[in-house]
Amino acid sequence: MSTPHVVVVMGVAGTGKTTIGPLLADRLGVPYAEGDDFHPPANIAKMSAGTPLTDDDRWPWLDAIGAWAHGRAGRGGVVSSSALKRSYRDRLRAAAPGLDSLVFVHLTGTRELIEDRMSHRQGHFMPTALLDSQFATLQPLGADEAGVAVDVTGTPQEISERAYEALLALDK
Repeated sequence: MSTPHVVVVMGVAGTGKTTIGPLLADRLGVPYAEGDDFHPPANIAKMSAGTPLTDDDRWPWLDAIGAWAHGRAGRGGVVSSSALKRSYRDRLRAAAPGLDSLVFVHLTGTRELIEDRMSHRQGHFMPTALLDSQFATLQPLGADEAGVAVDVTGTPQEISERAYEALLALDK
């Protein structure tokens, strides 16, 4: 990629953000930050109990991710964040002022595939019961938003390579 982008790997829970993010970061030669690490303990407790987060719960989390992205301006990086709503992505862009190279990789897949993957993962706080609320909240990238949609069928390596190629195409 010609300009070091800060890439936000987004999508509903279970799409593979935590798996694809580091692979994509490695392919791009930039650091990776796990978006879940930016959540305050109260958010994790809420989600662990099966309660969806409110926008008020999400604002400080999004601001923290945006601050990380701002700190990576001109150097690039990859961070995961569900970024389900346009307003959340707008918040990320606002928290990273002057960062015109913030791009989104929206990991997409069928509800059935994602639910199956979620049911097999261990040690994650997000229960499958919240998947419907995630899909209900999801607003795909708008035509005016810098980013690409990448299907999550296949192996993690195949998915990360598709994401990498799609990002390269943005620079052309």
